[in-house]
Amino acid sequence: MSRQANVLGGPLAPCSLDPLTGWLRDGCCTAAEGDRGAHHLCAVMTGEFLAFSLRQGNDLVTPRPDLGFPGLKPGDRWCLCTLRWEEARRHGFAPPVVLEATNSRVLEQVALGHLQAHAFDPAAPV
Repeated sequence: MSRQANVLGGPLAPCSLDPLTGWLRDGCCTAAEGDRGAHHLCAVMTGEFLAFSLRQGNDLVTPRPDLGFPGLKPGDRWCLCTLRWEEARRHGFAPPVVLEATNSRVLEQVALGHLQAHAFDPAAPV
């Protein structure tokens, strides 16, 4: 468990251990030195977002075993680059956000209201 805070002010919860996510591959959207992409936002993948990301040149679907990347499918949780999520939001493809697992550093680039409007609802289909 990380000592960093989430966007709600509480402790940063894990995003995913399967697939193992995070810049540090620690399961959390931990803010870490060297992470120029700011992989701080925990999102639940949707088919629409994965297709959007692929169109933007970021293939999150194809497995890359050489990089330890399993490829993502709808329903997987993943630490996204903050600005990629914001781009997807502006185009209407933002995936749901797991607020408790999203690093407070995201608030430097995205308004809390936008995150809350896309908060993950476990009862909703992905």
